[in-house]
Amino acid sequence: MGQPVRDYLLTLCVTAAVTYLLTGPVRKFAIAVGAMPAIRARDVHREPTPRLGGIAMFGGLCAGLIVADHLFNLQSVFQLSDEPRALLSGAALIWLIGVLDDKFEIDALIKLGGQMIAAAVMVIQGLTILWLPIPGVGTVALTQWQGTLLTVALVVITINAVNFVDGLDGLAAGMVCIASAAFFLYAYRLWMGYGIEAAAPATLFAAILMGMCLGFLPHNMHPARIFMGDSGSMLIGLVLAAGAISITGQVDPDNLQIFFEGSERGATHAMFPVFIPLVLPLTIIAIPAADLVLAIVRRTWNGQSPFAADRGHLHHRLLEIGHSHSRAVLIMYFWSALIAFGTVGYSVHAASSWIVFVIVAASAAGLVLLLMPRFTPRAPHWANRFVPPRYRRPEEAPAPAYEGETAAATSGDQQDARDARAAGMNGATAVSGRQRFLSRQKVDSGR
Repeated sequence: MGQPVRDYLLTLCVTAAVTYLLTGPVRKFAIAVGAMPAIRARDVHREPTPRLGGIAMFGGLCAGLIVADHLFNLQSVFQLSDEPRALLSGAALIWLIGVLDDKFEIDALIKLGGQMIAAAVMVIQGLTILWLPIPGVGTVALTQWQGTLLTVALVVITINAVNFVDGLDGLAAGMVCIASAAFFLYAYRLWMGYGIEAAAPATLFAAILMGMCLGFLPHNMHPARIFMGDSGSMLIGLVLAAGAISITGQVDPDNLQIFFEGSERGATHAMFPVFIPLVLPLTIIAIPAADLVLAIVRRTWNGQSPFAADRGHLHHRLLEIGHSHSRAVLIMYFWSALIAFGTVGYSVHAASSWIVFVIVAASAAGLVLLLMPRFTPRAPHWANRFVPPRYRRPEEAPAPAYEGETAAATSGDQQDARDARAAGMNGATAVSGRQRFLSRQKVDSGR
Protein backbone atom coordinates (compact mmCIF):
# COMPACT_ATOMS: atom_id res chain seq x y z
CA MET A 1 0.00 0.00 0.00
CA GLY A 2 2.97 2.29 -0.18
CA GLN A 3 5.26 4.17 2.12
CA PRO A 4 2.61 6.44 3.76
CA VAL A 5 0.89 3.45 5.36
CA ARG A 6 4.14 2.33 6.97
CA ASP A 7 4.80 5.86 8.21
CA TYR A 8 1.34 6.09 9.72
CA LEU A 9 1.77 2.67 11.30
CA LEU A 10 5.11 3.72 12.80
CA THR A 11 3.54 6.90 14.18
CA LEU A 12 0.67 4.90 15.65
CA CYS A 13 3.00 2.37 17.28
CA VAL A 14 5.26 5.04 18.79
CA THR A 15 2.25 6.92 20.16
CA ALA A 16 0.80 3.73 21.66
CA ALA A 17 4.14 2.65 23.14
CA VAL A 18 4.83 6.01 24.77
CA THR A 19 1.31 6.21 26.17
CA TYR A 20 1.50 2.65 27.51
CA LEU A 21 4.91 3.14 29.14
CA LEU A 22 3.98 6.47 30.72
CA THR A 23 0.70 5.26 32.21
CA GLY A 24 2.39 3.19 34.96
CA PRO A 25 4.50 6.07 36.36
CA VAL A 26 1.55 8.43 35.96
CA ARG A 27 -0.57 6.09 38.05
CA LYS A 28 1.97 6.16 40.86
CA PHE A 29 2.17 9.94 40.58
CA ALA A 30 -1.63 10.25 40.79
CA ILE A 31 -1.67 8.14 43.95
CA ALA A 32 1.15 10.20 45.46
CA VAL A 33 -0.57 13.54 44.87
CA GLY A 34 -3.95 12.25 46.00
CA ALA A 35 -5.76 12.38 42.66
CA MET A 36 -8.08 9.59 43.83
CA PRO A 37 -11.55 11.00 44.51
CA ALA A 38 -13.95 9.17 46.77
CA ILE A 39 -16.63 6.93 45.33
CA ARG A 40 -19.65 8.93 44.17
CA ALA A 41 -23.25 7.76 43.98
CA ARG A 42 -23.18 7.63 40.16
CA ASP A 43 -19.91 5.66 39.95
CA VAL A 44 -19.92 1.96 39.10
CA HIS A 45 -16.46 1.11 40.47
CA ARG A 46 -16.16 0.04 44.10
CA GLU A 47 -12.68 1.21 45.04
CA PRO A 48 -10.99 4.62 44.77
CA THR A 49 -9.06 4.67 41.51
CA PRO A 50 -6.39 7.20 40.49
CA ARG A 51 -7.07 9.59 37.64
CA LEU A 52 -4.70 11.77 35.57
CA GLY A 53 -4.37 9.16 32.81
CA GLY A 54 -4.54 12.09 30.40
CA ILE A 55 -0.95 12.96 31.28
CA ALA A 56 0.26 9.77 29.61
CA MET A 57 -2.05 10.31 26.65
CA PHE A 58 -0.75 13.84 26.13
CA GLY A 59 2.78 12.46 26.19
CA GLY A 60 1.80 10.00 23.48
CA LEU A 61 0.31 12.83 21.41
CA CYS A 62 3.52 14.84 21.60
CA ALA A 63 5.63 11.79 20.74
CA GLY A 64 3.44 10.99 17.73
CA LEU A 65 3.70 14.51 16.35
CA ILE A 66 7.48 14.58 16.84
CA VAL A 67 7.95 11.25 15.06
CA ALA A 68 5.65 12.23 12.20
CA ASP A 69 7.56 15.47 11.72
CA HIS A 70 10.74 13.46 11.02
CA LEU A 71 9.20 10.96 8.59
CA PHE A 72 9.73 11.66 4.89
CA ASN A 73 6.17 11.00 3.73
CA LEU A 74 4.58 13.03 6.55
CA GLN A 75 6.85 16.07 6.63
CA SER A 76 4.67 17.83 4.08
CA VAL A 77 1.82 17.88 6.62
CA PHE A 78 3.91 20.16 8.85
CA GLN A 79 5.41 22.17 6.01
CA LEU A 80 2.21 22.97 4.12
CA SER A 81 -0.21 23.32 7.02
CA ASP A 82 -0.34 24.90 10.47
CA GLU A 83 -2.99 22.47 11.65
CA PRO A 84 -0.63 20.19 13.66
CA ARG A 85 0.63 23.23 15.58
CA ALA A 86 -2.93 24.41 16.12
CA LEU A 87 -3.90 20.97 17.42
CA LEU A 88 -0.97 20.87 19.84
CA SER A 89 -1.76 24.35 21.19
CA GLY A 90 -5.42 23.59 21.78
CA ALA A 91 -4.62 20.14 23.21
CA ALA A 92 -2.09 21.57 25.69
CA LEU A 93 -4.63 24.08 26.98
CA ILE A 94 -7.50 21.61 27.33
CA TRP A 95 -5.15 19.05 28.88
CA LEU A 96 -4.01 21.55 31.52
CA ILE A 97 -7.60 22.35 32.42
CA GLY A 98 -8.35 18.64 32.69
CA VAL A 99 -5.38 18.01 34.98
CA LEU A 100 -6.54 20.78 37.32
CA ASP A 101 -10.06 19.35 37.32
CA ASP A 102 -8.82 15.82 38.08
CA LYS A 103 -6.97 17.14 41.12
CA PHE A 104 -9.10 20.02 42.39
CA GLU A 105 -12.59 19.45 40.84
CA ILE A 106 -13.03 22.85 39.18
CA ASP A 107 -16.46 24.25 38.29
CA ALA A 108 -18.27 23.02 35.17
CA LEU A 109 -18.70 26.53 33.78
CA ILE A 110 -14.96 27.15 34.09
CA LYS A 111 -14.30 23.96 32.14
CA LEU A 112 -16.79 25.06 29.49
CA GLY A 113 -15.00 28.39 29.17
CA GLY A 114 -11.67 26.59 28.87
CA GLN A 115 -13.04 24.39 26.10
CA MET A 116 -14.20 27.44 24.17
CA ILE A 117 -10.82 29.14 24.60
CA ALA A 118 -9.00 26.01 23.39
CA ALA A 119 -11.22 25.91 20.32
CA ALA A 120 -10.58 29.62 19.70
CA VAL A 121 -6.82 29.02 19.91
CA MET A 122 -7.10 26.43 17.14
CA VAL A 123 -9.24 28.77 15.03
CA ILE A 124 -6.68 31.56 15.34
CA GLN A 125 -3.97 29.25 14.02
CA GLY A 126 -6.01 28.18 10.99
CA LEU A 127 -7.82 25.01 12.11
CA THR A 128 -11.35 26.12 11.28
CA ILE A 129 -14.29 25.31 9.03
CA LEU A 130 -14.14 27.32 5.79
CA TRP A 131 -17.12 25.86 3.90
CA LEU A 132 -19.81 23.25 4.18
CA PRO A 133 -21.23 20.87 1.55
CA ILE A 134 -25.00 21.21 1.75
CA PRO A 135 -27.09 18.52 -0.01
CA GLY A 136 -29.12 20.05 -2.83
CA VAL A 137 -27.28 23.34 -2.59
CA GLY A 138 -23.62 22.55 -3.06
CA THR A 139 -20.60 24.04 -1.35
CA VAL A 140 -21.46 27.04 0.83
CA ALA A 141 -18.60 29.34 1.85
CA LEU A 142 -18.73 30.58 5.45
CA THR A 143 -17.79 33.96 6.77
CA GLN A 144 -15.07 34.24 9.39
CA TRP A 145 -17.55 34.59 12.24
CA GLN A 146 -19.72 31.75 10.98
CA GLY A 147 -16.74 29.46 10.64
CA THR A 148 -15.47 30.40 14.09
CA LEU A 149 -18.80 29.83 15.82
CA LEU A 150 -19.37 26.53 14.04
CA THR A 151 -15.84 25.34 14.88
CA VAL A 152 -16.16 26.26 18.56
CA ALA A 153 -19.56 24.58 18.75
CA LEU A 154 -18.28 21.35 17.17
CA VAL A 155 -15.27 21.24 19.53
CA VAL A 156 -17.36 21.83 22.66
CA ILE A 157 -20.02 19.28 21.64
CA THR A 158 -17.46 16.59 20.80
CA ILE A 159 -15.45 17.11 23.99
CA ASN A 160 -18.52 16.88 26.22
CA ALA A 161 -19.96 13.93 24.28
CA VAL A 162 -16.79 11.92 24.87
CA ASN A 163 -16.65 13.11 28.48
CA PHE A 164 -20.25 12.04 29.09
CA VAL A 165 -19.69 8.52 27.76
CA ASP A 166 -16.61 7.99 29.96
CA GLY A 167 -18.46 6.08 32.65
CA LEU A 168 -17.23 2.48 32.39
CA ASP A 169 -13.76 0.97 32.34
CA GLY A 170 -12.34 1.20 28.83
CA LEU A 171 -15.53 2.60 27.30
CA ALA A 172 -14.46 6.05 26.12
CA ALA A 173 -11.00 4.98 24.94
CA GLY A 174 -12.39 2.00 23.03
CA MET A 175 -15.22 3.91 21.36
CA VAL A 176 -12.95 6.76 20.29
CA CYS A 177 -10.39 4.25 19.00
CA ILE A 178 -13.05 2.56 16.86
CA ALA A 179 -14.30 5.89 15.57
CA SER A 180 -10.81 7.13 14.76
CA ALA A 181 -10.05 3.88 12.87
CA ALA A 182 -13.07 4.45 10.63
CA PHE A 183 -12.12 8.09 10.25
CA PHE A 184 -8.57 7.12 9.27
CA LEU A 185 -9.82 4.82 6.49
CA TYR A 186 -11.98 7.54 5.00
CA ALA A 187 -9.37 10.31 5.29
CA TYR A 188 -6.63 8.10 3.87
CA ARG A 189 -8.86 7.22 0.92
CA LEU A 190 -9.41 10.90 0.20
CA TRP A 191 -5.70 11.62 0.33
CA MET A 192 -4.27 8.65 -1.56
CA GLY A 193 -7.29 7.71 -3.67
CA TYR A 194 -8.41 11.15 -4.75
CA GLY A 195 -5.05 12.89 -4.36
CA ILE A 196 -6.40 15.58 -2.00
CA GLU A 197 -3.45 16.83 0.07
CA ALA A 198 -5.75 18.76 2.42
CA ALA A 199 -6.91 15.42 3.89
CA ALA A 200 -3.40 14.53 5.10
CA PRO A 201 -3.61 16.37 8.50
CA ALA A 202 -6.89 14.65 9.39
CA THR A 203 -5.35 11.28 8.49
CA LEU A 204 -2.40 11.97 10.79
CA PHE A 205 -4.67 13.09 13.64
CA ALA A 206 -6.69 9.88 13.35
CA ALA A 207 -3.57 7.68 13.45
CA ILE A 208 -2.21 9.47 16.53
CA LEU A 209 -5.60 9.28 18.26
CA MET A 210 -5.72 5.52 17.68
CA GLY A 211 -2.28 5.19 19.24
CA MET A 212 -3.27 7.21 22.29
CA CYS A 213 -6.32 5.04 22.93
CA LEU A 214 -4.61 1.71 22.22
CA GLY A 215 -1.72 2.55 24.53
CA PHE A 216 -4.05 3.48 27.39
CA LEU A 217 -6.61 0.68 27.05
CA PRO A 218 -4.51 -2.12 28.65
CA HIS A 219 -4.43 -0.09 31.88
CA ASN A 220 -8.06 0.98 31.65
CA MET A 221 -9.89 -2.27 30.84
CA HIS A 222 -12.06 -3.75 33.58
CA PRO A 223 -10.99 -3.79 36.35
CA ALA A 224 -9.30 -0.45 35.61
CA ARG A 225 -6.12 0.43 37.47
CA ILE A 226 -6.28 4.07 36.36
CA PHE A 227 -8.86 6.39 34.82
CA MET A 228 -8.13 8.87 32.07
CA GLY A 229 -10.09 11.55 33.93
CA ASP A 230 -11.13 14.80 32.34
CA SER A 231 -7.51 15.37 31.34
CA GLY A 232 -7.82 12.37 29.03
CA SER A 233 -11.46 12.44 27.94
CA MET A 234 -11.39 16.13 26.99
CA LEU A 235 -8.05 15.62 25.23
CA ILE A 236 -9.19 12.77 22.98
CA GLY A 237 -12.45 14.60 22.35
CA LEU A 238 -10.55 17.65 21.13
CA VAL A 239 -8.28 15.56 18.87
CA LEU A 240 -11.35 13.83 17.40
CA ALA A 241 -13.00 17.20 16.80
CA ALA A 242 -9.83 18.57 15.21
CA GLY A 243 -9.79 15.76 12.65
CA ALA A 244 -13.48 16.28 11.87
CA ILE A 245 -12.97 20.03 11.44
CA SER A 246 -9.93 19.52 9.23
CA ILE A 247 -11.61 17.16 6.79
CA THR A 248 -15.03 18.85 6.90
CA GLY A 249 -14.01 22.45 6.53
CA GLN A 250 -10.65 22.26 4.74
CA VAL A 251 -11.24 19.66 2.00
CA ASP A 252 -13.06 21.23 -0.96
CA PRO A 253 -15.83 18.82 -2.04
CA ASP A 254 -15.68 20.19 -5.59
CA ASN A 255 -12.36 18.37 -6.01
CA LEU A 256 -14.24 15.07 -5.98
CA GLN A 257 -16.51 15.97 -8.88
CA ILE A 258 -13.82 15.18 -11.46
CA PHE A 259 -14.65 11.52 -10.81
CA PHE A 260 -18.33 11.84 -11.64
CA GLU A 261 -19.22 10.15 -14.89
CA GLY A 262 -21.75 7.78 -16.40
CA SER A 263 -25.50 7.77 -15.95
CA GLU A 264 -27.53 10.02 -13.69
CA ARG A 265 -27.91 7.21 -11.18
CA GLY A 266 -24.16 6.66 -11.15
CA ALA A 267 -23.60 10.38 -10.62
CA THR A 268 -26.01 10.32 -7.68
CA HIS A 269 -24.09 7.48 -6.04
CA ALA A 270 -20.79 9.21 -6.80
CA MET A 271 -22.02 12.35 -5.06
CA PHE A 272 -22.28 10.50 -1.74
CA PRO A 273 -18.58 10.86 -0.84
CA VAL A 274 -18.95 14.63 -1.27
CA PHE A 275 -21.28 14.78 1.70
CA ILE A 276 -19.44 12.25 3.85
CA PRO A 277 -17.16 14.95 5.38
CA LEU A 278 -20.35 16.50 6.72
CA VAL A 279 -21.97 13.24 7.81
CA LEU A 280 -19.04 11.15 9.06
CA PRO A 281 -18.08 13.36 12.04
CA LEU A 282 -21.67 13.09 13.22
CA THR A 283 -21.70 9.31 12.92
CA ILE A 284 -18.40 9.07 14.80
CA ILE A 285 -19.91 10.72 17.85
CA ALA A 286 -23.43 9.42 17.24
CA ILE A 287 -23.71 7.37 20.42
CA PRO A 288 -21.92 9.87 22.72
CA ALA A 289 -23.92 12.72 21.16
CA ALA A 290 -27.20 10.83 21.62
CA ASP A 291 -26.25 10.18 25.23
CA LEU A 292 -25.41 13.87 25.64
CA VAL A 293 -28.75 15.04 24.20
CA LEU A 294 -30.72 12.54 26.29
CA ALA A 295 -28.85 13.59 29.43
CA ILE A 296 -29.59 17.30 28.83
CA VAL A 297 -33.28 16.63 28.14
CA ARG A 298 -33.57 14.32 31.15
CA ARG A 299 -31.92 16.74 33.57
CA THR A 300 -33.76 19.85 32.42
CA TRP A 301 -37.06 17.93 32.46
CA ASN A 302 -36.37 17.03 36.11
CA GLY A 303 -35.50 20.64 36.96
CA GLN A 304 -31.75 19.97 37.27
CA SER A 305 -28.77 21.65 35.72
CA PRO A 306 -27.67 20.16 32.37
CA PHE A 307 -24.22 19.69 33.94
CA ALA A 308 -25.53 17.81 37.00
CA ALA A 309 -24.19 14.25 37.13
CA ASP A 310 -26.58 11.30 37.36
CA ARG A 311 -26.85 7.57 36.65
CA GLY A 312 -29.08 7.81 33.60
CA HIS A 313 -26.46 7.42 30.85
CA LEU A 314 -26.73 4.66 28.28
CA HIS A 315 -24.04 2.55 29.92
CA HIS A 316 -25.80 2.84 33.29
CA ARG A 317 -29.04 1.60 31.72
CA LEU A 318 -27.24 -1.38 30.19
CA LEU A 319 -26.06 -2.36 33.66
CA GLU A 320 -29.54 -1.90 35.11
CA ILE A 321 -31.17 -4.31 32.66
CA GLY A 322 -28.74 -7.04 33.64
CA HIS A 323 -25.65 -6.76 31.45
CA SER A 324 -22.28 -7.27 33.06
CA HIS A 325 -19.65 -4.54 33.00
CA SER A 326 -17.67 -6.15 30.19
CA ARG A 327 -20.76 -6.99 28.14
CA ALA A 328 -22.07 -3.41 28.39
CA VAL A 329 -18.74 -2.09 27.12
CA LEU A 330 -18.67 -4.58 24.24
CA ILE A 331 -22.23 -3.65 23.22
CA MET A 332 -21.26 0.02 23.07
CA TYR A 333 -18.19 -0.95 21.03
CA PHE A 334 -20.38 -2.90 18.62
CA TRP A 335 -22.80 -0.05 17.92
CA SER A 336 -19.97 2.45 17.52
CA ALA A 337 -18.24 0.20 14.99
CA LEU A 338 -21.49 -0.51 13.14
CA ILE A 339 -22.34 3.19 12.72
CA ALA A 340 -18.84 4.41 11.86
CA PHE A 341 -17.67 1.59 9.59
CA GLY A 342 -21.13 1.21 8.06
CA THR A 343 -21.05 4.82 6.94
CA VAL A 344 -17.55 4.50 5.55
CA GLY A 345 -18.43 1.26 3.77
CA TYR A 346 -21.52 2.80 2.22
CA SER A 347 -19.48 5.78 1.00
CA VAL A 348 -17.16 3.38 -0.84
CA HIS A 349 -19.85 1.05 -2.24
CA ALA A 350 -22.89 3.30 -2.38
CA ALA A 351 -24.11 1.56 -5.55
CA SER A 352 -24.06 -1.90 -3.95
CA SER A 353 -27.12 -3.16 -2.13
CA TRP A 354 -25.19 -5.79 -0.18
CA ILE A 355 -23.67 -3.18 2.14
CA VAL A 356 -27.17 -2.16 3.24
CA PHE A 357 -28.05 -5.82 3.85
CA VAL A 358 -24.92 -6.28 5.98
CA ILE A 359 -25.73 -3.19 8.06
CA VAL A 360 -29.32 -4.33 8.63
CA ALA A 361 -28.22 -7.85 9.56
CA ALA A 362 -25.59 -6.52 11.98
CA SER A 363 -28.19 -4.19 13.54
CA ALA A 364 -30.53 -7.13 14.07
CA ALA A 365 -27.74 -9.12 15.70
CA GLY A 366 -26.97 -6.16 17.94
CA LEU A 367 -30.58 -5.91 19.06
CA VAL A 368 -30.60 -9.62 19.91
CA LEU A 369 -27.48 -9.20 22.04
CA LEU A 370 -29.01 -6.15 23.68
CA LEU A 371 -32.11 -8.10 24.71
CA MET A 372 -30.21 -11.10 26.10
CA PRO A 373 -28.45 -9.77 29.18
CA ARG A 374 -28.62 -13.09 31.01
CA PHE A 375 -26.98 -15.14 28.29
CA THR A 376 -23.33 -15.98 29.00
CA PRO A 377 -21.40 -17.67 26.19
CA ARG A 378 -19.13 -20.55 27.14
CA ALA A 379 -15.90 -21.35 25.36
CA PRO A 380 -15.00 -24.95 24.49
CA HIS A 381 -12.79 -26.81 26.93
CA TRP A 382 -9.66 -26.46 24.80
CA ALA A 383 -10.02 -22.63 24.84
CA ASN A 384 -10.45 -22.24 28.61
CA ARG A 385 -6.90 -21.01 29.10
CA PHE A 386 -7.31 -18.26 26.50
CA VAL A 387 -10.56 -16.60 27.72
CA PRO A 388 -11.53 -14.72 30.93
CA PRO A 389 -12.73 -16.94 33.81
CA ARG A 390 -16.37 -15.88 33.41
CA TYR A 391 -16.48 -17.44 29.93
CA ARG A 392 -14.74 -20.71 30.76
CA ARG A 393 -16.67 -23.96 30.58
CA PRO A 394 -16.49 -25.77 33.93
CA GLU A 395 -14.34 -28.86 33.94
CA GLU A 396 -16.04 -32.18 34.63
CA ALA A 397 -15.04 -33.41 38.06
CA PRO A 398 -13.93 -37.08 38.35
CA ALA A 399 -16.34 -39.46 40.01
CA PRO A 400 -15.62 -39.76 43.78
CA ALA A 401 -14.57 -43.10 45.23
CA TYR A 402 -17.21 -42.93 47.95
CA GLU A 403 -19.95 -40.59 49.08
CA GLY A 404 -17.97 -39.02 51.90
CA GLU A 405 -15.34 -37.76 49.46
CA THR A 406 -17.95 -35.65 47.68
CA ALA A 407 -19.01 -33.90 50.86
CA ALA A 408 -15.38 -33.27 51.85
CA ALA A 409 -14.50 -31.85 48.44
CA THR A 410 -17.55 -29.59 48.44
CA SER A 411 -16.84 -28.22 51.90
CA GLY A 412 -13.20 -27.71 50.97
CA ASP A 413 -14.09 -25.78 47.84
CA GLN A 414 -16.50 -23.58 49.75
CA GLN A 415 -13.86 -22.86 52.38
CA ASP A 416 -11.30 -21.94 49.68
CA ALA A 417 -13.83 -19.60 48.09
CA ARG A 418 -14.50 -17.90 51.43
CA ASP A 419 -10.76 -17.53 52.04
CA ALA A 420 -10.29 -16.05 48.58
CA ARG A 421 -13.03 -13.51 49.14
CA ALA A 422 -11.63 -12.60 52.53
CA ALA A 423 -8.22 -12.11 50.99
CA GLY A 424 -9.59 -9.78 48.32
CA MET A 425 -9.18 -12.09 45.33
CA ASN A 426 -11.45 -10.03 43.07
CA GLY A 427 -8.91 -8.91 40.49
CA ALA A 428 -6.36 -6.12 40.54
CA THR A 429 -7.46 -3.18 42.67
CA ALA A 430 -6.78 0.49 42.15
CA VAL A 431 -3.95 0.68 44.66
CA SER A 432 -2.49 -2.80 44.82
CA GLY A 433 -2.25 -5.86 42.62
CA ARG A 434 -3.83 -9.25 43.10
CA GLN A 435 -3.38 -10.88 46.47
CA ARG A 436 -1.18 -13.96 46.34
CA PHE A 437 0.03 -16.72 48.67
CA LEU A 438 -3.29 -17.47 50.32
CA SER A 439 -1.80 -20.16 52.50
CA ARG A 440 0.69 -17.69 54.01
CA GLN A 441 -2.10 -15.19 54.75
CA LYS A 442 -4.15 -17.93 56.41
CA VAL A 443 -1.26 -18.84 58.69
CA ASP A 444 -0.56 -15.20 59.56
CA SER A 445 -4.20 -14.47 60.30
CA GLY A 446 -4.30 -17.27 62.85
CA ARG A 447 -1.59 -15.76 64.99
